[in-house]
Amino acid sequence: MKYVVIGGDAAGMSAAMQIIRNDKQAEVITLEKGPIYSYAQCGLPYIIGGHISSTDDLIARKRETFQDKYGIDARIHHEVTNVDPNTKTVYGQRCDVNEPFDITYDKLLIATGADPLLPNWEGRELNGIHTIKTIPGLHSLIDDIGTSKKEVAIIGGGYIGLEMAENFHDAGHHVKIIEQGSQLAGVFDADMAELIHHKAKEKDIELYLNESVQAFRGTEKVQEVVTDKRSIRVDIVIVAVGVKPNTKLVEQTGIHLSSNGAIIVNAQMETNTKDIYAAGDCATQFHRIKQKNDYIPLGTHANKQGRTAGLMMAGIHRTFQGVVGTAIMKFFDATLARTGISEKEAEVLRIPYHTVKAELPHIASYYPTPEKMQVKIIYEAETNRLLGGQIIGKSGVDKRIDVLATALYHHMTIQDLEDLDLAYAPPYNMVWDPIQQTARRREH
Repeated sequence: MKYVVIGGDAAGMSAAMQIIRNDKQAEVITLEKGPIYSYAQCGLPYIIGGHISSTDDLIARKRETFQDKYGIDARIHHEVTNVDPNTKTVYGQRCDVNEPFDITYDKLLIATGADPLLPNWEGRELNGIHTIKTIPGLHSLIDDIGTSKKEVAIIGGGYIGLEMAENFHDAGHHVKIIEQGSQLAGVFDADMAELIHHKAKEKDIELYLNESVQAFRGTEKVQEVVTDKRSIRVDIVIVAVGVKPNTKLVEQTGIHLSSNGAIIVNAQMETNTKDIYAAGDCATQFHRIKQKNDYIPLGTHANKQGRTAGLMMAGIHRTFQGVVGTAIMKFFDATLARTGISEKEAEVLRIPYHTVKAELPHIASYYPTPEKMQVKIIYEAETNRLLGGQIIGKSGVDKRIDVLATALYHHMTIQDLEDLDLAYAPPYNMVWDPIQQTARRREH
């Protein structure tokens, strides 16, 4: 059996490894358009801040490991531009030598990921404007920064924008965030986002909310960002306004795409076209709370979907169980975490809901150095079924958000939280965990 995998990162290589392990006769060819395999994109911002010393630390497995140890034909500089499901052939261009190639397959996985959006703003071709996606791209940014203090504008206040803001600040630069919406971290509700705004201002990060970028100005290098309200002086610009699934190669194939261009897959990672699978940031993810396909591009999902796709391709039935929308990030000394759906999402879905909030210490209040955390739980009005949770604090947030995520996965109610047998000792918790205490304050 000849397997072709398009994409050499999380989803693609998770699948390739499962195929190799479960089909001993497999011929596996992986096609990566860049020069590097299997690296941790999520770690890129922390290179800027000096928290990770080298991009080499971000590479999980080198291409040579896949080739020599596992027998995978791992090719680089191979960009696939077209797929023909009728002849079972992929076509593309070798970027290093500018030559075309074509490869036939028995089974195909599309794991092409997503590309950062760079809207068609006037002046976007100026030097000094960057997106965060690849190791070579990060090296280009580092070269551009140089050794002097810079005025850095970050366009977009989502996860990547906030992580880049923190790390540029830690590296000694002056940071400005420009956000089209009314708040940072749009996946949080407005009341929780206020805590994030407070932290940004505490660190002297300038916030420009409700402002839309219109253009960039400069000679050869960017010098100003022009919004609908003002001009902002800059030396470096990071554009972090979202990503688009990299699926242009299948637009003419008849493979079904969602409204944003992600490949629609079922629970076995199958597309609507025989012997073609998709996984990772180029594909949809089923949301267990919304009970419909969603698009939440994260490395955790890509690895799980890739594993599922690889097992299915190798003839072992596996089902991807979906996501509940869990995410966590560090923003200076605060941890921002959420899971499930927000109030805004519940309103869009027309789910009647209640919320309950509390500010509580993360450990016993009498034990040294308790830290306050803000806990918010969202639940369905009629059934008390858990819908989501948001937690912001300095310590203990990760533990609690994972409890809520597990509860959401199993469709628990807010009363069920009270009955959980959670670990307690004064250095780690209170007798009643903060999420249990919050749950007890609900409306009856």
